[in-house]
Amino acid sequence: MFDNLSLKIDKAIKNLKGQGSISEINVASTVKEIRRALVDADVNFKVAKDVTDEIRQKALGQNVLTAVSPGQLLTKITNDELTRLMGGQNEDIKLTGSPAVVLISGLQGSGKTTFSGKFARYLKSQGKQVMLAACDIYRPAAIDQLKVIGEQVGVEVYAEPENKDAVKIAKAAVKAAKDQGKSVLIIDTAGRLAVDEEMMNEIANLKKTLNPSETLFVVDSMTGQDAVNTAKTFNERLDFDGVVLTKLDGDTRGGAALSIRQVVDKPIKFISTGEKMDALERFHPDRMANRILGMGDVVSLVERAQQAYDEEEARILSKKIRKNQFDFNDFLSQLQQIKKMGNLKDLVGMIPGVGKMVKDMDIDDDSLKPIEAIIRSMTVGERESPEILNGSRKKRIATGSGTTVTEVNNLLKQFGDMKKMMKMMNKGGGKRALSAMNPFGR
Repeated sequence: MFDNLSLKIDKAIKNLKGQGSISEINVASTVKEIRRALVDADVNFKVAKDVTDEIRQKALGQNVLTAVSPGQLLTKITNDELTRLMGGQNEDIKLTGSPAVVLISGLQGSGKTTFSGKFARYLKSQGKQVMLAACDIYRPAAIDQLKVIGEQVGVEVYAEPENKDAVKIAKAAVKAAKDQGKSVLIIDTAGRLAVDEEMMNEIANLKKTLNPSETLFVVDSMTGQDAVNTAKTFNERLDFDGVVLTKLDGDTRGGAALSIRQVVDKPIKFISTGEKMDALERFHPDRMANRILGMGDVVSLVERAQQAYDEEEARILSKKIRKNQFDFNDFLSQLQQIKKMGNLKDLVGMIPGVGKMVKDMDIDDDSLKPIEAIIRSMTVGERESPEILNGSRKKRIATGSGTTVTEVNNLLKQFGDMKKMMKMMNKGGGKRALSAMNPFGR
């Protein structure tokens, strides 16, 4: 996400590299390029002007320290301003009442139903008892879609297919959720156009009747500046509590994320970065600013790892590594855990300094399939003792996995190198292991 914006801001700040000091002339030039990058990314022009004026003013008021270059200083100032622009800090979801009712609103095609399922899964992972309510009475197959999603995430869906009164369905869903002891009820509503007065009245009536603890506005970030204008119109009618940005994994310029808080004065609470049900993240302005400036997002990466990894499995694996008993069964298990963490390119982009390096590379979940296929083509004994693999066994594995003997050999070599590194770490050879990982240290 934000690849083009990141590239252009990075290019603008590079203009200051090699400069011995900050001056009005070099700051003006750099700030002009940052403003152009923001506008190109579909950020509201007034917002872009305000934030770059602030960057310029703060930069000119700073004395450059000996240990800090002008480029580094401007990166820090830009990071602070982007963080402030997007809200400063993340805001929690308010879940009050029994059940707590969350009303989902938005335009047609913005991804409300998919988000409802992702949000239900997210809350369920936190130990909440969740129910979904199908209140889209207009779109064909909307109820069926929500039921399929509900089954995927293991959450019950309340629906009345013959009823064409969204308010009555929602009220009945609240009663059903209360009777079943559910802690959260998520109301999936029909998509509507801001100019459709009848539909806007319906969503307004839903809010008035239900008095939800949280009303979320779901917006497709690919619609750019129109997303901000639509959010403004919806907010005037609904006074929603927060925004959800969907499709941030697509070919989006990202301007909505940077403008929406400033224009609507409502926080962005979640971002959706893919079609899978686990592709949902809490929105953190500081972390997003770090990503935009190519500084990575290690905190989010660690959080994903904590969600994906089983604590008991990790303990057993650690013990096997210490005893140098790590085998291909363990390796395959780790691949499965990594896949749970989300899109591979997105994960790699969270590592500081790596995002720019991989932006044009084709990295997807299919990258791991040949490795998995090779391991699954091994016998139990071969996985546990890969040293028994001779020429004929390798040929059989290559045929069974649809790969080549060369690819099998490459995987075996990489696995062997990894085991050697683990062995060195266990013997206290941390420096030697790090040197082995560093291609420039040889």
